[in-house]
Amino acid sequence: MKTFSELLRKLGTGTNVSNTSYETAWIARLRDVDPEISNRALDWICEHQLTDGSWGAEFPMYYHDRVICTLSAMIALTYKGRRHQDKVQIQKGLDALSEITEGATRGLQADPHGATVGFEMIVPTLVAEAEELGIIKQQKERILGRLAQTREIKMKKLAGVQISRTVSIAHSSEMTGRDKIDLIDIENLQENNGSVANSPSATAHFALYVKPGDRNAMNYLSSISDPRNGGAPSFAPFDILERTWVLWNLLLTDEKDDPEIMELCRPHVEYLERNWKNGQGLGFSVECSLTDGDDTSVGQKVLAAFGRVPDITALHSYEGEDWFRCYDHESNPSIDVNLHFLDTFKQIGYDAGHPSVVKIIKFLRASQNSSGYWSDKWHVSPYYTTAHAIMAGLKYDDVMCEKSIDWILNAQKSDGSWGIYKSSTAEETAYCIQALDAWNKSGRKILKGKILLARNWLIKHADEPHQPLWIDKSLYCPEVVVQSAILSALSLSRDY
Repeated sequence: MKTFSELLRKLGTGTNVSNTSYETAWIARLRDVDPEISNRALDWICEHQLTDGSWGAEFPMYYHDRVICTLSAMIALTYKGRRHQDKVQIQKGLDALSEITEGATRGLQADPHGATVGFEMIVPTLVAEAEELGIIKQQKERILGRLAQTREIKMKKLAGVQISRTVSIAHSSEMTGRDKIDLIDIENLQENNGSVANSPSATAHFALYVKPGDRNAMNYLSSISDPRNGGAPSFAPFDILERTWVLWNLLLTDEKDDPEIMELCRPHVEYLERNWKNGQGLGFSVECSLTDGDDTSVGQKVLAAFGRVPDITALHSYEGEDWFRCYDHESNPSIDVNLHFLDTFKQIGYDAGHPSVVKIIKFLRASQNSSGYWSDKWHVSPYYTTAHAIMAGLKYDDVMCEKSIDWILNAQKSDGSWGIYKSSTAEETAYCIQALDAWNKSGRKILKGKILLARNWLIKHADEPHQPLWIDKSLYCPEVVVQSAILSALSLSRDY
């Protein structure tokens, strides 16, 4: 089992993230540009087809992830596959896609909170491409569902905006395909590291169709492709996001008082402070031009905890009429982002009557499920969002939090664990321990046996492979961030 000391020493590259079928399949298309990187990615795709014939995360079985990954993999195999086995795998993928889309409910397809990032923009482009290639013939309507409607809403928000590195849609710019390149501000799309928004798929699209063979783009793709097997991560690097969340989880514990730990934190805090943009805050990486509300709010809490003066202008630059934004032009608000702003406002001393706090609490009350939990668009598990809601909402609205605590306690399994799907996970169990510990420390006592039971289960399962529960264009796992949450929970539960 790793320690916080080990994690803090490991931080820096922002590349500790799982590989995904969707991103890797885009790199597999690049045979005419770079046969070596393409063939290695194609081999990865062939080796990672799931037993039911689809591609994506094996667990959890998540509709949007499976659809986008399977489409992407089949297209790559159709373009670049040459063997009989490739055709067999494509047919298995097609059969799986039919099964997945046949069994999906309209609500699941239409739910804007459940969709992966850019799903409503990217999938219509992939479907059109798969149709042109003759891969799909009858599944089009089932796959698209009401996507045309949601795509239209998004396009209206982007009216008159060209896709450049300063708008969030750059991360999903492959949605332009081959026939809508005119939507792209070609000379202002790439980052200094050669990527398009640190996205392997968007960068591969750029190197294929926007600036064919662009050397900077190919250098970026080579740098983030897994040297062991050719796989590609959901996005990389994410050096800011990784640092902020590891430090955030550490700050919940007493380990922050250890002089050795504090010394290991110092260069990471200085990194955040050095790369903070006045009036804008932070993005998920220094290599990406975009800043966002989530990294800004979490990063501000971390900096404030280490004695840095809050940049109030940056925080409030994300404030809207009814909630706080993650990005401009987003089609639906993030509950998680608003929770993290609330948590930061508590850290810097805003009282319950502050207008920004009142605004967020009102938003949270309106979006809380009748059972007491919340779900969000950045993570598949409501335990993540609900645990963060309890920790942020305590002392602002204890009644709202108590309803959530009851939901968590009632959902605990007999072995002490939590998991929203069939199997429990160490990550979800860690979040619940964090929330219960915060509730206990607030003076609202619960049975300590509940936390002890959870701790004992977590000790046994802490080192197991972590599942991809985080949402980007497909599901992924930021491994060091998840490890830090588990270490935090184990530290918090040590004395129960």
